[in-house]
Amino acid sequence: MSDSHIEDDVPLEALVSEVFVAPSINNNLLFSGASYTYFSPVPPTLLPTPNPKSSDTTDTTIPGPPCALGVDEAGRGPVLGPMVYGLFYLPLPLSDPLLRKTHHFDDSKVLTPTVRSNLMEKLCTPGSDLYTQCGWAVEVMSARDIGANMMKPTGTYNLNAQAMDATIALIQGIYKRGINVKEIYIDTIGPPATYQKKLERIFPTAQITVAKKADSLYPCVSAASVCAKVTRDAALEVLYETYAKAPEETEDEEMNGTTVKAKVAENESWGSGYPSDARCSSWLKRNMDPVFGWGSETRFSWGTVKEMLDAKGVAAKVDWPVEEDDENTRLTDYFNGQREKDADELGSWFGRPVGSEVF
Repeated sequence: MSDSHIEDDVPLEALVSEVFVAPSINNNLLFSGASYTYFSPVPPTLLPTPNPKSSDTTDTTIPGPPCALGVDEAGRGPVLGPMVYGLFYLPLPLSDPLLRKTHHFDDSKVLTPTVRSNLMEKLCTPGSDLYTQCGWAVEVMSARDIGANMMKPTGTYNLNAQAMDATIALIQGIYKRGINVKEIYIDTIGPPATYQKKLERIFPTAQITVAKKADSLYPCVSAASVCAKVTRDAALEVLYETYAKAPEETEDEEMNGTTVKAKVAENESWGSGYPSDARCSSWLKRNMDPVFGWGSETRFSWGTVKEMLDAKGVAAKVDWPVEEDDENTRLTDYFNGQREKDADELGSWFGRPVGSEVF
């Protein structure tokens, strides 16, 4: 799937001096390239309570207060980093007064990075009104898994299908935790009517609204978009630290639930991760390995990446072995890229980085 089909026109943002790293950031899983899900603690006031009048013919619990639930994503179009689906829920009567009027939640794209980070920090701070009355969750879909699913040799698992499954799994996780969800609002990933009918079959007890620009129309979707965006931004920052820092500097830093300084020089960073961002495309060109390309932070199914790998004379060409090949053939013999006959074989044993000048 070419990134040109899904790339968003996203304004470039300057790096902020501090980035809040929410509990949804799992360093080990991010570095390994794995996808994962995080659910915040459920506020006790939203959980079912024992029914003192229960009997064999009545329910043993009383449902918690009716809740509104919103879902939105961040990072659908970038070539670098995960796509994150965010979910947010709270009691129905609080949706407008708490989110829109008190804390001024809005579509994450119209909020500054600092405002988004501050809202997320309040949501994660015990004792705050957001922490005690609201819950949230994220599905972090890694670049590695997105690319692998989209490039399956048979039965391609496209991005829309992956997004739909992530949305359903998040909502099901909230139901399993006992939340009394009565209204669901989702920012559409395709034709709203088709998407909504499918969700209504899966969640028949809730009133479901799927709409374009839902993140600016419904406060719970706005809050979900902030959870998704802040998680993705922090994930990008964490992933980039492995490139930006010397190894000895990465040992001491405690990331989870704290703030970390954004030490990356803006002109050398990978920016927003979008192909249209010059910082991103420059970083890809400077850091391309001729054999492996890039790490698990890169979506190899994106057109931008495919074009760079296919560029003439850039990536190493590999001839895979067949059974009748000589048993004494060396591993390096399979790399048949153009080389000077008198090249220093030992000096090039481990390959060479590809600089931006080759493009």
